[in-house]
Amino acid sequence: MMLETQGPKIVCIGRIYCDLVFSGVPRMPTLGSEVFADNVSLHAGGGAFNSAVTFCALGWNTALSGVLPATPFDAQILTEAQAVGLDVSLCQQAPPGTSPQVTVAMAIEGDRSFLSNKSGNAAPALDITHPACRTVRHMHIGEIRTLYEMPTLLKQARTAGWTISLDCGWDDELMQQGAVLNNLVSQVDVFLPNEIEFETLKASGLKSDAAPLTVLKQGAKGATALSDGQKLQCPAIPVHVIDATGAGDAFNGGFLACWLTGEPLGACLENGNQCGAKTVGHIGGTLGLLSRAQRLKASV
Repeated sequence: MMLETQGPKIVCIGRIYCDLVFSGVPRMPTLGSEVFADNVSLHAGGGAFNSAVTFCALGWNTALSGVLPATPFDAQILTEAQAVGLDVSLCQQAPPGTSPQVTVAMAIEGDRSFLSNKSGNAAPALDITHPACRTVRHMHIGEIRTLYEMPTLLKQARTAGWTISLDCGWDDELMQQGAVLNNLVSQVDVFLPNEIEFETLKASGLKSDAAPLTVLKQGAKGATALSDGQKLQCPAIPVHVIDATGAGDAFNGGFLACWLTGEPLGACLENGNQCGAKTVGHIGGTLGLLSRAQRLKASV
């Protein structure tokens, strides 16, 4: 993995969830039935948070911008952020009376399904003059819904001279608006959907080459980079999957850490796959990377 101990800062923007992860699930629940899981645990989550932890684990100075889940779930996010040295000064507390922003994740047969509650704004308005933004060179947006709600992020980032990456995330409404999303996706440098998200968006009108560089996350098949009409595929790292939550977000951090330092696409894909593989052997989206980040923090 790349290690950027003195690198400039990355800002990750998006919804922050508290993940309630059920693992050892024998089957998905159906109406009128009850299913018992082997284990349940609580973790900080959301694409922006998970990718931010990955950047921290790789030694990058990273800030997170989002609205924290309502109390008492905000404590989990703040505890995990402090453990890895993640800057949360751009985050905002949820307004009083806000419903908790929580995701129930069910891990089964090497994959996972989510049931989430989102409330209010994804993130506070970004102030690029804030001290946490002084050394930023790259903005990562954790899901396409955040960019859809906050399109001014694109102009702010370009004004500041930042590069931009965008994950997708599943959103029933936006998955059917690929044609509408072409304009937003075309303004980022790197688009990082998973294969199902990308195929669904294309079916609703998203152009295959909407972004200058699209990176498809393909699970057990690995990952593929699409750029200038060319494809470059990198196989996955064989690993026993316990919980796939956050694997794509960790891939984002690994891929971008190499991309930002000018590494060849093949090396970027390989690093992304390595980071994704680190997460799936553990419960929760970041546990496999948290220990690395804590060791790194202790050594500096």
